[in-house]
Amino acid sequence: MKYFLAKTEPSTYSIDDLEKEGVTMWNGVKNPQAIIFIKQMKVGDRLFIYHSGGETAVVGLAEVIGAAEADPKIPKSWMMKIKYLKTFSRPVTLKEIKESGEFDDFRLVYQGRLSTMDVPEKFVKWIEKKLK
Repeated sequence: MKYFLAKTEPSTYSIDDLEKEGVTMWNGVKNPQAIIFIKQMKVGDRLFIYHSGGETAVVGLAEVIGAAEADPKIPKSWMMKIKYLKTFSRPVTLKEIKESGEFDDFRLVYQGRLSTMDVPEKFVKWIEKKLK
């Protein structure tokens, strides 16, 4: 199982929306580099949900339940099916992540505009400790 991160504007689609729906097609990804990561996702992989915009924080976790596929409704766009797993007890902010000094090699830190990315294993362990 691998971990990835997907960004969303909470005013467009939030972790609360995902919780209410339970399952959704995560779609609209057009950036070629982000599409590379979507194509790497396999059923069972985990997906950190990140609110961009004002909050800029990791807010919850989802599971990939459908393989990546081209979006027939949006040209040059990809999507995958995900299901809600949990909302974190508190958001883990980008400021916290940066201030830890441990993640200069994490795309979230050095390539902030990328909407979907892989997650280093050390981040998974770090965030689990942070939320205990």
